[in-house]
Amino acid sequence: MTSTPASRLAATLSSLALAACTSNNLPPAPSSVSRADAVATAARCASHRWFPSSANVFHGADPDGIRVDTPDVSWHPDHSTAGWWHPNSWNTGLPYQWGGFSSPHQFDRDLANGLAAGDVYTPEKRRLLDAAVSRHATGIDCSGLISLCWNLPRSYSTRELPSLCSPLPSWDLLAPGDILNTHNSHVLLFTGWANPEHSRLHVCEAGVPPHWLVVQRTAIRSELEKLGFLPWRYRGITD
Repeated sequence: MTSTPASRLAATLSSLALAACTSNNLPPAPSSVSRADAVATAARCASHRWFPSSANVFHGADPDGIRVDTPDVSWHPDHSTAGWWHPNSWNTGLPYQWGGFSSPHQFDRDLANGLAAGDVYTPEKRRLLDAAVSRHATGIDCSGLISLCWNLPRSYSTRELPSLCSPLPSWDLLAPGDILNTHNSHVLLFTGWANPEHSRLHVCEAGVPPHWLVVQRTAIRSELEKLGFLPWRYRGITD
């Protein structure tokens, strides 16, 4: 993207606005993380290889009465995204779990203990929110992935993440480790620009159709803008 006096002035004004948003009036961030570490954590979640058994397949009510459906290949719901992982075979990428906040290491321990590998999103889970999170399943969801990448002490929802951040006045200020968030819906980790025009970007996310897992992909900026995504910067992130 060609730099002009006007664009440089806009960037300066945007930086000043960002600085104003990070005043001492805001509470301190609950953790600190470098941009490189945040992106590396996301990549590990997307590339993690795991070997489940049939014991990790589950469809029904768990012991607490919460409906759980693992996104394995036997799951073929009507009008929804089908499952993908195979029991008794190697799979790649942490599976999506509603409310999940498992690191790759914790996920492997949970698999060995027979927990359900993932738990798909449904409108009913959205309605119930935390009450629909199963402690008998393991995996990670979109906000859990961001929380893990930022070394947060717990999973912060898409409703909560902005409270830990400063808003970015321009998408062009996005840097690796920042997020694009939609309230009570979905969040992406920005990992870099895919072209000089800043019209395409690399992201890492968990659970967006047609995927029920952590994936790294290239997104189109205009499409995300139409969906209402907004750019945010975690106050505890360092360069």
